[in-house]
Amino acid sequence: MARQKFDILPDVSAEERDLRFVPIKNTSPTSLTPEQIGHYNEQGYIAPVRIFNETEITELRAYFDDLLTRTLAAGGNSYSISSAHLEHGRVHDILSDPRIVTAVSDLLGEDVVGWGSHFFCKMPGDGKAVAWHQDASYWPLTPSRTVTVWLAIDDADTENACMRFLAGSHKYGHLTWRESTPEEHNVLNQTVENAEQYGEPVDDCLNAGEVSIHSDLLLHGSNANGSDRRRCGLTLRYAPTFVRAGQGWNSKGVLVNGKDPDEHWGNPNRPSQE
Repeated sequence: MARQKFDILPDVSAEERDLRFVPIKNTSPTSLTPEQIGHYNEQGYIAPVRIFNETEITELRAYFDDLLTRTLAAGGNSYSISSAHLEHGRVHDILSDPRIVTAVSDLLGEDVVGWGSHFFCKMPGDGKAVAWHQDASYWPLTPSRTVTVWLAIDDADTENACMRFLAGSHKYGHLTWRESTPEEHNVLNQTVENAEQYGEPVDDCLNAGEVSIHSDLLLHGSNANGSDRRRCGLTLRYAPTFVRAGQGWNSKGVLVNGKDPDEHWGNPNRPSQE
C-alpha cells in the first residue's frame, strides 16, 4: 500500500488550534540541565547540544549525500526530502535515537511522539532565504507543544546561512503573517513583518553533529546561502502524545518514548529501505 503524501505547506485555515507557549516545569531533568530548560522557557531555544561525534556525523553526511543524489535524479530538489522517517530506515533511527529523545523528553514529558523529519539543504549560492516565521503556524496540530531538533549535517555558520532565532519571541503567541512575495525567494510561504520587534536576533551557529532545540512558536529564519559551501540540516519534530493532529498527520507519528494511551498516533514501523 502506498503511503499517504503530506503537503509540506498544508492549508490549515479551517483548523481550530490552541497556539500559545506553556513554560516547561521540570526540576530534575535527565539529559538537559535546569539552566538549559530555563533558557528554553525564557529565550525559546537551546543551543548547541552535541549529539553525534565526528565519526558518526561523517557517516551520516555520506548517507545524506547519497540520498540527495537519488532525490535529485528522481526530479526532487534539496528541500523536498520530507517525512523521511516514513521511507528511510536510517532517518527513522535518527528520529528515535535515545540521545535526542532523552533531551526532548526533558522538555515534553515521558510520553513523546516523533512526527516529522525534513532535510533543509541550502546548496552553495542557491539564493533562497527563509523568512521570519513560526513553525506552529503551518501545522494541523493542537495544542502547540512541538519542539524542533535541528541537526547540523554540515557545519552551519553566518557565511553559509545558518538558522537565526528571535530570542524570546515565542512568548507572544501566534503572530500575524502575510503571504511571501516572489521577490523574497522564500523557501516557505509565510512572512512575519517587522519581526525583530519581538526579539533579539541570534545566529544559530552549529558544528556538524550538534543540534539546536527550539519551540514551535519561536520566530526564526535564515538568509540566502551566498557562499561556496553547502548548509544541510535535518529537522526532527517531537510532541507530547496528547497533542492532536488533523489531516491524517497522526499517521506520521512514531512513539519514541513512553505511551500513547489513546493510540492517536500511527506509530509506523521502521522502513526497510535505508
